[in-house]
Amino acid sequence: MGATAFFYLLLSLWVHDATGAALGFTRSDFPQEFVFGAGTSAYQYEGAVAEDGRSPSSWDTFTHAGKIPDKSTGDVTADGYHKYMEDVNLMSETGLEAYRFSISWSRLIPNGRGAVNPKGLEYYNNLIHELVNHGIQVHITLHHLDLPRILEDEYGGWLSPRIIEDFTAYADVCFREFGDRVATWTTVNQPNIGIVASYDIAIFPPARCSDPFGATKCTAGDSSVEPYIAAHNTLMAHASVVSLYRRKYQVSG
Repeated sequence: MGATAFFYLLLSLWVHDATGAALGFTRSDFPQEFVFGAGTSAYQYEGAVAEDGRSPSSWDTFTHAGKIPDKSTGDVTADGYHKYMEDVNLMSETGLEAYRFSISWSRLIPNGRGAVNPKGLEYYNNLIHELVNHGIQVHITLHHLDLPRILEDEYGGWLSPRIIEDFTAYADVCFREFGDRVATWTTVNQPNIGIVASYDIAIFPPARCSDPFGATKCTAGDSSVEPYIAAHNTLMAHASVVSLYRRKYQVSG
């Protein structure tokens, strides 16, 4: 399947014939190589933020400080950590052919580097196993804007070049443990959106900005400089991970 032929329909889409007909199209209206899929992010889907060794992420700190207008948090969300088997069954019944999800760095490597959390490893292996058994392609995003809080506290997260080594080591674990069953990898989800929201207008963690750019009152940061630093380090981390993958994991031919 060519990369250009792969699209995710991140909408509630029912692909059974009856519903498709009601919408004015059927599966046969799309090229055979077109893949119908859905996607989630770990913080918005998994819940179980304090279970089985997961450490806080930047989003936990942000939401628990009441930064979301309706004061919601990701503590439970869709409870995917406990209900993933039900969800995969629903995907299969719906006719989805692919599922993209992100891995919680905080769940897999709670300290940001070093020891792998066995429970986190087990969860993702079980999820992947269910998807494969249902004939659903596995697509993984390594980072969906939920940095381990410990790295934010230690050196400022994406504002420090130290993130490059830690992100590459984290990716190495993911490639090694899950790569034999993964169709495609994404390094960072929508980095441009995350960088602006995190370091310019401060509506995402770590909520850094400087007046007059912040959506709320700015208490720390520099909107004229930090977004560019974070973007640079993100690009360098992406390049490092791609280099690692090509050197160590990509199958030639």
